[in-house]
Amino acid sequence: MTRKICSAIGIILLLSVLNSCGTHPEEGLLKRYFSALTMNDRMTLSTMAIEPISIDAQNWEITNVTEEVIEAFKLAEMDAVERELQKKLTDHVGPVQELDDELWAAKEDLKAARTGAARRAAQKRVDEAQVKFDEERAIHSEMQKEVNEAQATSRKEEEIAEFSLGAGNLPNIRTLTGEVFSKEVDLRAEGQAGSKDYRFYLRRYVLEDETLNLTHRGRWIIVKIESIG
Repeated sequence: MTRKICSAIGIILLLSVLNSCGTHPEEGLLKRYFSALTMNDRMTLSTMAIEPISIDAQNWEITNVTEEVIEAFKLAEMDAVERELQKKLTDHVGPVQELDDELWAAKEDLKAARTGAARRAAQKRVDEAQVKFDEERAIHSEMQKEVNEAQATSRKEEEIAEFSLGAGNLPNIRTLTGEVFSKEVDLRAEGQAGSKDYRFYLRRYVLEDETLNLTHRGRWIIVKIESIG
């Protein structure tokens, strides 16, 4: 191969890299999304968006793109919060059970009461035990709600990250560190019913497995689409 040919190939490769660095990933992603919409290709749409939606768009144009935001991947922190809340909930089972036992014992005493005075005293103990049990059970229910919300939050983040990575089920994903890139893209779609504005929320994950010294580089995905006008 001559020196001129080698130089030409080098220039072409350099230009290719420069063009790649200067491209806007949201444009390619949205072009593929609307192309799949045109062909009613639900399978392809499901590989780009968490929850694809149909848009009446014979033509469309991007009207605004926010600056890219980079944040730390926080799934490990979410997992720690979830575990702590679950531990508190588990530890609280004992106190609730104790009050339930006290309520049961008070009800048994009421059944066994033979005189009016004994029944009144037993009923008072039942009422007091019931109040204490109801209060503790309400606390337990609120703790369970917090656990459920924490589980839902961490599970959603896990699913979105795996979707970006294209990794399916990544067993150790909750131990990974890394960065989350996000941006919002506004566009105007022109369809048979007129024009309508939409906002696309995009995200990409780059995660580090420090144990294996491995980097997982995700792709840009559409996390959410909403109508804004």
